[in-house]
Amino acid sequence: MPLLLAGVPIGQPGDASIRLREALASAAVIAAEDTRRLTRLCHDVGVTYTGRLVSYFDGNESERTPLLLAALRAGDTVLLVTDAGMPSVSDPGYRLVAAAALEDLPVSCLPGPSAVTTALAVSGLPSDRFCFEGFLPRKGGERRARLVELAAERRTAVYFEAPHRLGECLADMAAVFGGARRAVVCRELTKTHEEVRRGSLVELAERFSGEVRGEVTVVVEGAPAPVVDVSPVELARLVAVREGTGEPRKEAIAGVAQELGVPRREVYSAVLAAKTVVGP
Repeated sequence: MPLLLAGVPIGQPGDASIRLREALASAAVIAAEDTRRLTRLCHDVGVTYTGRLVSYFDGNESERTPLLLAALRAGDTVLLVTDAGMPSVSDPGYRLVAAAALEDLPVSCLPGPSAVTTALAVSGLPSDRFCFEGFLPRKGGERRARLVELAAERRTAVYFEAPHRLGECLADMAAVFGGARRAVVCRELTKTHEEVRRGSLVELAERFSGEVRGEVTVVVEGAPAPVVDVSPVELARLVAVREGTGEPRKEAIAGVAQELGVPRREVYSAVLAAKTVVGP
């Protein structure tokens, strides 16, 4: 039987899937980050678990992983859950999954809520390409050094942060990324006191400079495309190349503008100028 990674609600018990309820009721072993919270979740969703419940968190992963592997080898279904969201995503689980994969033991997943994709979806920032950076270093110097490494990242980035470090983290982001960079702070997602704040990094750093409570996810706009000094003749040529492949002119202009990080109207003007010089 497989190792089952189960996404559990990040706030509302009603988000628990039918498959999660069935797995909680039937798994031979349930490895939980916090057994008390797991017991509370079962109560809230009306499930009685019959399997063996064991704690599995950062402090005992090394000790408990061999025991869980032994259960898998014996044919038991091991259900792995964390306090909220998906195991292995900035939560316990990676060590066990890697060990199971090394032994070619089956691993499956019961999809469920994730603070990463939930925050990204409500942020209003580009979501076609994104990266997840998890928790930044706790110490200010190390955190700023890591942010410097990420400053040129053009994809939207999602971070987790402890509430008592949020203000300092946002201030460091504003200093390194630029205060005008857009960002969104998502606090207590799906819970009663859910808060989604949008603004520039400098505005958000000021807003959350005091006491903050709850689970926090931060979504930050990617770095702007580098400005490239390209002559109008070259802009027109690049559009012509795209048109030569069958791409409509309007889309070709938009594509060149996005690729080079120049205003679309500048590319359009270059195309018109080239047409005037060359003639119909």
